[in-house]
Amino acid sequence: MSIEKVKKYFESIGEIERILEFEEMTATVEEAARAVGCESGNIAKTISLLVDDKPILILLAGDVKIDNKKFKENFKCKTKMIPIDEVEKYIGHAVGGVCPFAVNEGVPIYLDESLKRFEVIYPAAGNEHSAVKLKLNEVEKFIKSAGWIDVSKLKQR
Repeated sequence: MSIEKVKKYFESIGEIERILEFEEMTATVEEAARAVGCESGNIAKTISLLVDDKPILILLAGDVKIDNKKFKENFKCKTKMIPIDEVEKYIGHAVGGVCPFAVNEGVPIYLDESLKRFEVIYPAAGNEHSAVKLKLNEVEKFIKSAGWIDVSKLKQR
């Protein structure tokens, strides 16, 4: 189970208390925001994509979506989601628990600028009943990122 990998990672760095577990589902932004008790933007969703047939992750604020034009400018290709039945193989976490911790070796994790609007964010922790509480100034301490990018736009309401 991938939450066990995430727990092992946080335990190894002495930060196990950061993992929050809920009885409620946290698989979607809306479910996670209700469980945590925050705005949807504070939920940091992890998007699994393929670039040149190699997996990448992008961590975005929960109230935005990928802007295809910005994505193409950054990665020189169209946006291509990893098929649902292949996410766990590529990333190491199943859909609903994909997170930026304890992922498969060699998967770059990009941080989207949309996260910078929030003091605290909550990425998933490896399953559909968990989250990790991080202050924005701590994000790069706990997530081995490939850097900050701008590939998002606010969702239309």
